[in-house]
Amino acid sequence: MKKSLLFPSMLALSFFASAQTAADRQKADLLLRQMTIDEKIGQMTQVTLGVVAAAEDGVLDPTALTKAIKEYKVGSILNVTNHALSVDQWKKVITLIQDEAGKSRLKIPVLYGLDGIHGQTYTLDATLFPQNIGIAATRNPQLAAAIAKVTAKELRASGVRWNFAPVLDCGRQPLWSRFPETYGEDVFIGKTMGVGAITAYEEDGLRNPTAVASCMKHFIGYSASRTGKDRTPIYLPEIELREYYLPQFSAAIKAGASSLMVNSSEINGTPVHASKYLLTDVLRKELGFQGVVVSDWEDIIRLHTRHNVAATPRQAVVLAVNAGVDMSMVPSDFSFFTLLKEAVQKKEVSITRIDEAVRRILLLKLKLGLFDNPYPEPAAAAGFGRSEYKTLALQAAHEAITLLKDEDNILPLSGKPHILVAGPAARSISALNGCWSYTWQGKDEHWYPADSKTIYDALSDKLGAEYVRTTTVTGFDSPANYDTSALKAAAEGVDAIVLCLGENAYAESPGVIPDLALPEQQTVLARAAASTGKPVILVLTEGRPRFITSIAPLMKGILLAYWSGRKTAEAISDVLTGDYNPDGRLPYSYPRSSGDMVLYDRKPTEDIREIFNSDMTMDGYRPLYPFGWGLSYTKFDYSGIRLSNPHLKPGGQLTVQITVTNSGSRDGKNTVELYTRQHYASITPNTRRLRAFKKISLKAGESQTVTFTLSPADLAFVNAQLKTATEPGDFDIYIGEKTAEFDYSAAP
Repeated sequence: MKKSLLFPSMLALSFFASAQTAADRQKADLLLRQMTIDEKIGQMTQVTLGVVAAAEDGVLDPTALTKAIKEYKVGSILNVTNHALSVDQWKKVITLIQDEAGKSRLKIPVLYGLDGIHGQTYTLDATLFPQNIGIAATRNPQLAAAIAKVTAKELRASGVRWNFAPVLDCGRQPLWSRFPETYGEDVFIGKTMGVGAITAYEEDGLRNPTAVASCMKHFIGYSASRTGKDRTPIYLPEIELREYYLPQFSAAIKAGASSLMVNSSEINGTPVHASKYLLTDVLRKELGFQGVVVSDWEDIIRLHTRHNVAATPRQAVVLAVNAGVDMSMVPSDFSFFTLLKEAVQKKEVSITRIDEAVRRILLLKLKLGLFDNPYPEPAAAAGFGRSEYKTLALQAAHEAITLLKDEDNILPLSGKPHILVAGPAARSISALNGCWSYTWQGKDEHWYPADSKTIYDALSDKLGAEYVRTTTVTGFDSPANYDTSALKAAAEGVDAIVLCLGENAYAESPGVIPDLALPEQQTVLARAAASTGKPVILVLTEGRPRFITSIAPLMKGILLAYWSGRKTAEAISDVLTGDYNPDGRLPYSYPRSSGDMVLYDRKPTEDIREIFNSDMTMDGYRPLYPFGWGLSYTKFDYSGIRLSNPHLKPGGQLTVQITVTNSGSRDGKNTVELYTRQHYASITPNTRRLRAFKKISLKAGESQTVTFTLSPADLAFVNAQLKTATEPGDFDIYIGEKTAEFDYSAAP
């Protein structure tokens, strides 16, 4: 009975959506026919807020705003001038901008965009969650989606309807300064989490005041820098690009992502902003993307000034627009407008190409309901700062934290121990949140919410101030935080030392480092702590894995907290004291040294180390902690793997089951991960690939059967002909320490 009632309503919704899309297309085409060339090029022009702002943050310069809208017909604005604004300030800014747009001839509203990378970055008191690298550690796609929902609501409450997120770059180079924005080294996790976020941003319908347009970025291969430097040349065979970097974008497009931002770098000598092959042949024709393509910051003019593939600034614009860029994040002047107009007049860019780009931009604005009401919506206001967002932030931080070491069951700390909390991150808020946190770099703690806690604060609240002491002062880089003599003196009479090391916040190029080694003063501090004879628990707050190989043996416990947002300190305190049983899993292989940067999905020859054949060993993959590592305060036992059939056929499915038992004394969560390995293939197969995962909760003594379903498509890889294919052969399945075998045959 329910089905008969539901089915017509689903049909009605589908019909309504189709009718709305058709109406939007008709309106876009009607507008396009009325637009002058200036109005069209203006829609393709995006400037930063500073272009129309006064000296005071959150205040606009009326003359500059009129110039941008009236003279240059600007279609989009982004960013802040220095720091996050309040909701009220955003409402005033957006209202003034849309008021000015409403005075224009065709009254086309302005599309505002912001980087809500781990929550709404640029609104004061917005809820910040773990960076994507921490979200990947949770292995919880539902959590990723819930966080995206909150981000969308808090953006929309601020009057902003376009979010430059999520980052879909695969984090296979941990030196890269944008590594914390990735979902780690695995393609399947990145694809799963990215699709979950995009769906959550947009599924309510872009006219709804709980949704925003997503922007998948950065297409494509941006994170594959050899040196780890930001915006540097990338040399990437296409077979690797298609295997590890394209699937996330392909899945995101199928999930309905509205827009895409372009990789700032060059691949094999061709800047992506000038690559018609990547932006048109692959993105548009092969993947079928129909949304808006926006450049990254200043990247079109850099085809001339940095990449040197365009002899003049106008040629740079011609290359980018003809390659497939629809909107230019100029962002600090109107040069793009002038240069593109000249190019059109000289017939270097066709009107057909201009109309194509502008139609996409107009359609996005129509889908977002900007033509119906471009102003901050009263209905969206209730979506900001709700108390349950903090609860979600705490859950996310809890589930991200990864216990790397627990020697002699030092953790959780029992009873009411006297502890010394030391290290530069102990009284730092920025080192718990990282980049894109109320400011671009995230370092200015003045703008963080007043109720933000440090690790020292949270432990003092948890245990009582009389049980917690510290040698650390505010300011991550303060010399007092590295005073070994003070640490040793303060350690007298304590039961344990909680040593908080890692990285302060950074974003993009300012986060570039020469190597992954921890700063020497931090390792010196760790050795000093260990020399006291007190058990030392190392807490790492970092955006990427910094080498701890030399100090790890000296630590009794090691907790990796990543940059986990607003509730990081409270979550760390809960895990240390046993109020939360850790369940995070490493989303990358934690490297042992610069000579051991091997990824988990390695090739067989990467396992081999040999001088002569007789000296061959199979320890080529020996990270300090492997991909997927993560300890718990309880114990999980796995049964044998059960297969529905030892043979898989085309069009068929293979059901895989395993029973998990919590045989310990604490309730806990466990992520069951399924990997496969093909024995032989036309190109060298990976030693293993993650194909599925599921996170479950088990009470002490409880068992649960976990079921996975594999299809031939789940076993596919990119072959030498650059085609994604599944080849017949024998396969291994790995779940924990358990294994099973099956074969795939293409024969009927």
